Amino acid sequence: MPPDSDAYTSKTPCIGLCSTVFGDLVCRGCKRFSHEIIDWNRYDNGQRAAVWSRLEQLLEQLIWNRFELVSVWALEGELKRLKVPADPNMPVCIKVWRLLPRLAEGGLASAGLRLQPLWHGSTLKQVRDNLDQAFFDLSTAYYDRRVP
Repeated sequence: MPPDSDAYTSKTPCIGLCSTVFGDLVCRGCKRFSHEIIDWNRYDNGQRAAVWSRLEQLLEQLIWNRFELVSVWALEGELKRLKVPADPNMPVCIKVWRLLPRLAEGGLASAGLRLQPLWHGSTLKQVRDNLDQAFFDLSTAYYDRRVP
C-alpha cells in the first residue's frame, strides 16, 4: 500500500490519456473513476492513498502474471533513462506500468524484466494491450460493484 505521505499521495495517477472527458466513468488511461479525477485536488492524503491502494491491488496481480522482475537496479536505470515519472516510494508494479508504454520491442531485458512463461511468444505490444484491457476491465467491474 502506498505510504500516507505528501510526497507520494499528492502525485496524481494520471498518465495523460484521460478518457473521462468523453464520458467514460472509468478513465482508460489511469483507471481512476471520473469522480476521483474531478475531486482529486480536494482529496486529503487518506482519500488519495485509498485510490492509489486500489489501483496498486488491481495492477499487482496483472503485472506479475505477465512479467518477472529480474533486476530492480536495471528497472530503476531504465525509468531514469527514459525519464518516466516515478516516485521512489511508488510500488514496483506501478513503476513497471508507467515504464511499459515507453519500452521498445525487445526492451524488457534492459529494464530488468522478462515475460512469464505463459506469455512467451507474445510481442511486448500484445502483452501491453492485454494488460491495459485487463486493468480497465477490473477497474470497471470494481466500479460497477462498489460505486452507487
